[in-house]
Amino acid sequence: MTAALSSLVWIAFLALTLLLPWLRQRRVEMARVAAIRDLQAARGSRVVLLIHRQESLSFLGFLFSRHITIEDSEQVLRAIRMTPDETPLDLIIHTPGGLVLAAEQIARAIKNHPARTTVFVPHYALSGGTMLALAADEIVMDENAVLGPVDPQIGSFPAASILAAVARKDPNRLDDQTLILADIAEKAVRQVKEVIEDILRPKLEPEAARRLAEVLTEGRWTHDYPITFEQLQGFGLPVSKEMPRQVYRLMELFPQPPQRRPSVQYVPFPTPAGRGEREEG
Repeated sequence: MTAALSSLVWIAFLALTLLLPWLRQRRVEMARVAAIRDLQAARGSRVVLLIHRQESLSFLGFLFSRHITIEDSEQVLRAIRMTPDETPLDLIIHTPGGLVLAAEQIARAIKNHPARTTVFVPHYALSGGTMLALAADEIVMDENAVLGPVDPQIGSFPAASILAAVARKDPNRLDDQTLILADIAEKAVRQVKEVIEDILRPKLEPEAARRLAEVLTEGRWTHDYPITFEQLQGFGLPVSKEMPRQVYRLMELFPQPPQRRPSVQYVPFPTPAGRGEREEG
């Protein structure tokens, strides 16, 4: 009898151990839906989130990183297609980038939406994420948020760096694989430049759009170079710092996986009005 009771206790303990993470995740998902609905009601828009965090896999605790994928583009395009033409579109983007094809599909869908489109960047939108931000009618950034260059990458190397290396060498001393890589790199830079120029034309004069597309794709900076609010203003892009506080609340519902020893720790306290989180106006 004692053995049977002990077994039941262990079974109940294991069931609870497996069930608690699911319940916790379910509660977070419900809070996200409620927060999205609040923001949509406040802005009269359709809100779409594209947030990539390093996430834990099931209860085993393995971590994996996320990027813009074809699956993401399918979901975002479906959400945009379901949005009435007269309804503004708000996208909250937090991503290191990802597949060029997927990013280009989403960017063109943002650009083609008839009503006003706004991209909110609370922390960063790099590479393909920058392409999405550039496609919107307005970019709303936290004052410390950044975008990044959109120069294409071939394998583990920037396409512009492959071309620069080939240009410095005698073509007769290059092997076929290097020449093929250079050909692909040249096409990739040209194709991405054309996409960026196309999505910038509604916001900038044709020559300004061409110059900015060249700056962002030519490999002038390293791929992780942070492009600030002030630089975007200097480029003549429609940017704002008026970030709704609901966006920050949504980001809090996408926490990084907990670690045994946190890298950053602080004691929260009420934020003074006008500092950090702004009232929506």
